[in-house]
Amino acid sequence: MHIDGACQCGKIIYEAEVDPEGVAICHCTDCQRLTGTAYRVTVSTQRSQFKITSGEPKLYVKTADNGRRRLQFFCCDCGSPIYTTGEDEDAEQVGIRLGTVNQRQELKPRSQSWCSSALAWAQDLTGIPGRAGD
Repeated sequence: MHIDGACQCGKIIYEAEVDPEGVAICHCTDCQRLTGTAYRVTVSTQRSQFKITSGEPKLYVKTADNGRRRLQFFCCDCGSPIYTTGEDEDAEQVGIRLGTVNQRQELKPRSQSWCSSALAWAQDLTGIPGRAGD
């Protein structure tokens, strides 16, 4: 599936080919802090299938508890997380942050990881009152 997307301010723009089956939720505490919310949703693709078409994202390197370095790319103007990748054997995989994808309504998560770190309330939002907009 062809997707495109951008950060909140539009400085960073990208396009990619993704497999809709590759959408996942991560509940780890690193992802909670990096996104500023309860979990992170990512669609994975191969590095060769991902292209920045405008702008230059800023890099933050997070070393995980297992010692592996994760390269976190974000917009230096608006702060939107754009994508992540790794080093060595992890360098060929890119994880695009779903919130930046223009076609995000078409991409449903297929798996979850680090569920032991999940916030209990984040698993069921059906009882919380909602409204369509402000």
